[in-house]
This record gives sequence, C-alpha cells and structure tokens, in this order.
Amino acid sequence: MSIRPVKRVALSRPTMEGAGVKLRRAFGFGDTSDFDPFLMMDDFRGDQPADYRAGFPWHPHRGIETITYVLAGDVEHQDSLGNKGRLGAGDVQWMTAGRGILHQEMPSGDAKGRMHGFQLWANLPAKLKMTAPRYQDVGSAEIPEVTDDDGTTVRVICGEFWGKTGPVDGVAAEPRYLDVSVPAGKKKRLKVEDYRQAFAYVFEGSADFADASEPFGVLRETEVGGRDVLVRDSVGNRSLVVFGAGDEIVVQAGEEGVRFLLVSGRPLREPIAWHGPIVMNTDAEIRQAMMDLRDGSFIRR
Repeated sequence: MSIRPVKRVALSRPTMEGAGVKLRRAFGFGDTSDFDPFLMMDDFRGDQPADYRAGFPWHPHRGIETITYVLAGDVEHQDSLGNKGRLGAGDVQWMTAGRGILHQEMPSGDAKGRMHGFQLWANLPAKLKMTAPRYQDVGSAEIPEVTDDDGTTVRVICGEFWGKTGPVDGVAAEPRYLDVSVPAGKKKRLKVEDYRQAFAYVFEGSADFADASEPFGVLRETEVGGRDVLVRDSVGNRSLVVFGAGDEIVVQAGEEGVRFLLVSGRPLREPIAWHGPIVMNTDAEIRQAMMDLRDGSFIRR
C-alpha cells in the first residue's frame, strides 16, 4: 500500500449564493482538474436564520449531478418535473440534472435555528450530458453505517466501503462518498484505489494527515526572523485536503477526534464549458442551453 501525499490544504472561502445564503466554498468555479469528476463543493451552515432562509429559488441545471447532504435542519425542494420533498438531518438527495431541470431548495433550521449541510456537484460524461433527469432521495435510515474495532465510524452514502454499499446507484463517475468519524488520538488507514482522485473536507475536530515524505501533518511556509521555516499544522474545521496518487490515506485524529467527508471518483478527463449551474463540453453547447432557456425548450419531457 502507498500513502497518498497531501498536495495542498486550503480553508473553504466565504461566499454567497442563491437569494443570499451565506456559505463556505471548498472548491469550484476555477481549475477543478484536481477534483475531476467533481466540480464544486459548498458547506452551508449557520445558527442565524437570516444567513440561510432566503434559500436557492428556482434555477436551472444541465450536464451535472448535484448531491445534497443535510446534517442539521431541513431542506424543502421541488422541481419542474413535479417532484417535491423535504430532506432532514442525515438525509441525502442525489439529483441527475441531465438534459435539463429547474428546481429550488429552501433551507430551514432545526428547533435551535441551526442549519448545516453540504452540496457537491459531480460532472456527467459527454455521453450522458443529455440523459433524462432523475432524483434519488435517500433517508438517513437507509444509509449504512459501519463501526470498526477502534471506534472509527463510516457512513457510506455512495459506493462500496468496508463491505457496505451506499444506497445511491447508477452514478456515472463511480463516486465514493463517505462521512468518516475517527475517535480522539486514533490513527486510521483508509483505502482509496489509485485510479481515483480524492479529497477530504474536515468539518469537526482536527487531524494530521500522513504524507508520503513526512510522517504526519501538513507543512506550511512562514517567516520567522527574516527567514522562511516549515511549520507542521494540524488540519481543522472547514479545511479541504487534496491528495495526490496512492492507494490509501492515513489520518491521526486530534484530541477532540475528527469528522470529515472523504470523496473520490474516477476522473472523466473531458473538456469543460461552464456557465453557472450549466456544465457542458463545448461553448456551442452552452450557447444552445441558454437559447433553450430563453425559448422555453430547456425542459424536455
């Protein structure tokens, strides 16, 4: 087994989306080659309803899949195909936009006003860009959870891991989407096949991630007394960890333990033409999508 090196670590960036939802963007809307087949991931959380209640009113998608994972609060959704529902704590929605869909997502907090969730965008290969749209709504109870002898717990949202298979199926890029909790002070090795691209997003606690060249931790440059030195950092809340090639990651949980999303998939390595919530392969396809929106033919039954 070879440990995946840590290519870089970055804090998610504050931004605003929808009708005024304050969130943190882990990556997206730039060079996403390190994340292929994934395009974007947002972390939306808060305990002030004014930060999220305006939600994400009606908007289009084409050429991608959106994955919404709720940890606290609720998200009410509906779409142009007549689907509607509500996601609660622990629930997942995997939406394949395909040739086109209009939908809206409106968050509301729990009894204490708290809202927390993630949205991940996955690209569709060229041959499936114009496939029929569909939803997969998955309740929390349907998501398998496995606990190892050392107390490490993994929720398997999509893909196969530790003998469990997530309930989301038929997804093009063979994604594996895991919610991982490692107890305080424990070191854990987690397999990620070498053909996959992989990243982790830490959202509770802290940890050191082993590197191919360093035992643990992420090295950063800082200036002390007029000279650059390397300092070992522990990776904490709202941190994105991008891994290089290898077939396992190794994580050492901090004194409060750590919880993170571990996401991987087979890269598509296809050209990307991107216009907001529409992602195709060519500029001509983007222009066609915009024409379809203007003339009312975007939704195709």
